Amino acid sequence: MKFTAEQIAGILEGKIVGNPNIEVSKLAKIEEGTEGSLTFLANPKYKSYIYTTKASITIVNSDFQPEEELATTLIKVDDAYGAFTKLLEYYNQIKLNKSGIEQPSSISDSAKIGEGIYIGAFTYIGDNVTIGNNVKIFPNSYIGDNVAIGDNSIVFSGAKVYSDCVIGSSCVINSGAIIGADGFGFAPNDKGEYSKVPQIGNVIIEDFVDIGAGTTIDRATLGSTVIRRGVKLDNQIQIAHNVEIGKNTVIAAQTGVAGSTKIGENCQIGGQVGIVGHITIGNNVKIQAQSGIGRHVKDNEVLQGSPALTYGDYNKSYVYFKNLPKIVKSINDLEKKVNGDN
Repeated sequence: MKFTAEQIAGILEGKIVGNPNIEVSKLAKIEEGTEGSLTFLANPKYKSYIYTTKASITIVNSDFQPEEELATTLIKVDDAYGAFTKLLEYYNQIKLNKSGIEQPSSISDSAKIGEGIYIGAFTYIGDNVTIGNNVKIFPNSYIGDNVAIGDNSIVFSGAKVYSDCVIGSSCVINSGAIIGADGFGFAPNDKGEYSKVPQIGNVIIEDFVDIGAGTTIDRATLGSTVIRRGVKLDNQIQIAHNVEIGKNTVIAAQTGVAGSTKIGENCQIGGQVGIVGHITIGNNVKIQAQSGIGRHVKDNEVLQGSPALTYGDYNKSYVYFKNLPKIVKSINDLEKKVNGDN
């Protein structure tokens, strides 16, 4: 699909400097721009590229004044980065603008399907499922019995939503994510063997939640595993049974949260963090990558290390750790002097 500079300026409420009829059909970084592409300049350190880019259209801030002749048509806006982000969202909407029910697919007669939906080929939708309006379920997805999915949510190819789980409105479940698999519940017996404890709860995902590719969220043993409104989970994260994550918390890839832990609101958790079970993490907590959390955490704490220390204590301790060989040598030298050794 092609767009002219005039059409793009209309969407962004921008001012054109150059050819209003020039067309673009793709997006590019400014240093990699080619004919027919649209790019943007927001960071001053990339300013030199605007004089060499082959992109047909470049979005710039309204105060930009070229110092050399330009080959690219400019669209001037108040915020070039924000405007380009708006275009990315618009482009993504067009790209995902699918509708209808593809075949072959298996949809239970008892399922309730909303308007404006898309269901891709080889998708399975079980009994008593409720799917809201404008939902998109891409091919090879599995939606188990009694699942509810709210309006405007997207389930990408190969995602699995097990029975009885609830997904809110405007959520994104990326490929390979598994929602509602059994929690890791086993009871040892006197023979040293383990018997499975039935996991009869579910997973509740509130509105505006993003679940990354390959992320797994286990159903509760009893009750619900709950992901609150606005949470963003990266790829390959493990959320165990009966965990609760507060609204607008973000978690980076390869983090694992053990069972029954409660994480507060507006937290930021880095990649490869390990969090033990049955603890509470407060609101506005920041945890650096590869930290190990084995205790309750108060509101507003910033943690790093394994086991995690407060961020300031970790940095102070790390100074000593780096100098440990010198410190040991100094102690040995002092001992030799005290003992009268030559």
